[in-house]
Order: sequence, then C-alpha cells, then structure tokens
Amino acid sequence: MQTMKRQYQALVVEYLALFPCVVIVGARQTGKSTLMNMVAAERPLFDLESRADYLQIAEDPELFLRFNQQPLAIDEAQLLPELFPALRVAIDRDRHNRGKYLLSGSSSPYLLNVISESLAGRVGIIEISPFSYAETRNIEQPNLLKLFRSDATATSLLREWASYPPQEDNDSLTRYWYEGGYPEPWTENKDRFSEIWKEQYLNTYLERDVARLFPKLNSVRFRRFIELLAGCSGAIINYSNIANILDVSQPTARDYFDIAHGTFIWRTIPAYSKTTGKRVSKHPRGYLRDSGLLHHLLQVPSLGKLLSHPQMGASWEGLVIEEILRCLNAAGIEHSAYYYRTSGGAEVDLILEGKFGLIPVEIKHTQSVNPRHLRGIRDFITDFGCPFGLVVNNDEKVRLYDEKLLGAPFSLLTGGPPANYSR
Repeated sequence: MQTMKRQYQALVVEYLALFPCVVIVGARQTGKSTLMNMVAAERPLFDLESRADYLQIAEDPELFLRFNQQPLAIDEAQLLPELFPALRVAIDRDRHNRGKYLLSGSSSPYLLNVISESLAGRVGIIEISPFSYAETRNIEQPNLLKLFRSDATATSLLREWASYPPQEDNDSLTRYWYEGGYPEPWTENKDRFSEIWKEQYLNTYLERDVARLFPKLNSVRFRRFIELLAGCSGAIINYSNIANILDVSQPTARDYFDIAHGTFIWRTIPAYSKTTGKRVSKHPRGYLRDSGLLHHLLQVPSLGKLLSHPQMGASWEGLVIEEILRCLNAAGIEHSAYYYRTSGGAEVDLILEGKFGLIPVEIKHTQSVNPRHLRGIRDFITDFGCPFGLVVNNDEKVRLYDEKLLGAPFSLLTGGPPANYSR
C-alpha cells in the first residue's frame, strides 16, 4: 500500500507549537492515526480501542497524566470523555508546555462539546477528511489556495495561470470522482475490494459508531435515512418530506441531519441570507461528503453509468465543493461556506467568506459554459461588491468571462505550478 503525505501535516506541526493540546477529528478511516504517526512517531501512543490501553487510562485519568509527563499521543479519545477534565487539570499545571498532548477522535459530536467545555483556550482542533484529489497527486499547495491571497483578482490569476501547460489526467480524475477519497480503497486500487469496503464501512458506521453515540436511536429508521441522503445530496433540505418518508416528526428528521453532519458523513451548508433587498432561500442545502459513498448508496455500477445518472451534476458539484473545503481546512484558512438562492431562482453553488473577503463559486461539469447561465453569480458579485467570482469547469484553459469573473478547469485548480515555474 502506498503512503501519501497529507496536506494537514504542516498544520498539525504548527498547532503543536501553539497549543498545549491538539485534537485531530474526522470520520473513521480518514487517516488520523497515520497522520499522528507522521508528526509524532516518537511519542508513546495509547489507542483507546485497545482494552489494555483503555483500562490503563480509565481507572484514574488524572493519575495517569501525572505519572506520564512526556508528550503523549492518544487515539480514539472520544471513547473516554472523562479524559478531558483530567487533561484540563494537567494542562493548567504546566500551561506553557506547548504540544504536549496530541489526540484523535472519530465520529462524535459529543467529543467537540466536551472539548469546548473542558479545554476552551487550551486546544487546537483540526478536522481531517478523506484524501483530496490534490493529495492523491501529491500536490501539497494546490493552485486553488491562490484564490485566497489578499491581492488576488480575476485578472491577476488569469495572467499567472494562462501560461500553465495542460495538467489534466482524466483517468485519475474520473477514478477519484467515482471512487471517492477514503484512503484504504484508494491505495488498494481494486474494484471488488472498494465495493466491499464501502458496504462494511457503512455497516460499521451505523452499527458501532452511531449506535454507541446514540443508543436510543431507531437503527432501522436511521439506516433508511442514510440511504435517503444519497437522493438529497446537492438539494435544498426539506425536513417535512424526509419526516413523512421516514414516518417521524420534523424535529427527529432535523436530529438525523445533525447526527449525519456531526459524524462527518454529510455536510450541511447554510443559506447565505445577508440581504440586498432580494428575497432569498433560508433553508440549508447538503451533500454526502465523499463521492465514493454517494455512488455506492446510489448503486451506480460504473463511471460510464454515472455520466448518464440523474445525480451526476449534484455529484460533481459535491466533489468540487469538498475539494475546496478540504484544501482550505488543511491549509488552516479560516472560512465559512454557504450557498445562495433567490426567490426568482438565481443561484450560486458556493459562497466562501473569510478574511480574504467574499468569493462566490459556480460549478459546471461541462467544458463550454454558456454566459447566459452565469447571471446569478454576476448579480451576486455586483450586489455584494465581491472582488471576483470563480466558475469551476472542465475547460482546457483558464478564461476571463468579464473583469471580475474567472473560469478555471478543476484540474488546474487542484494541480500545482509546473516544475520549472517560479514567481
């Protein structure tokens, strides 16, 4: 199995120099343990899924931390909530000792609540996702991060990228889109293994992770809900419809979405509702976070079938959104993500907001983009005074649609500078 360097590695090292405790969170099997070993292989590692390690700490967490003064790594920390108050005591005893504790935690909204209550101001939290497409190509600083420089404009990016040679690798891109980014299926590269792995992954997620975190949850209904998420991916969430299908109350349907989002299998994206006088949708939209799991739940048997599937556009849209957000998270760029839709039907697929400003992103699977289909993003740029907007497509080169609207191929955005390029 090949080992790929994660984009998060530099961020973990940076956080260890800033905080007494660093916690890596994310879905199961996204490479958290591997990342911990990459940055802290010299530390004693305690895995709380190991009964011996669990009992060693659980008997008296405060005493354990007093007797183990060296830097520690603790995997699957969500299994022992009592550890976090003990960590607060240990950290406050030596507050200026940075990077002493490196923890990981899987699939647990409760874990984040415990961290917020016990370790506020003492901890740096990093959310890790499956491989981004850039990571599968060993690109540490993908071009899309240049969008968030303080001096970035549509024309400056056009000048910088116009001379780039074609970077497309259609086979690897289409494989990544169809298979998703979970490390084990990707590195094994076997179709039969990938299908079996995804089904077993979903079973483990439902029967162990969710059942352990929410023991009173109706497991049959929640399994049905996860299957329904595939059809909801890319759509505005209608809690009433989901509640009717599952024969549950609307509050229960909302809880189901919160659980899926909090366990990192689903991403809920709120509506951008800051008004310019237009009536806008305030309902959230959502996506299954991994395209491979989406296609497995949709029972799409091949890439060829995906290209003619009714969910193809939503699948591509979700892939691009996840790529952007994964790369932003890995780079430690603070941001908020939204979508935008007016009552008149004008829509922007992704709105990114941060210290870099407000950047709208429209996503098209096609190579050629009809300018008439860009009215929504153009109006948004004008209404909110955005520095520029981006259209992600599958074109052969970067294009300037107008002074503030740039079109760029997905392959260019996820690639890096040419080997002989310097700037």
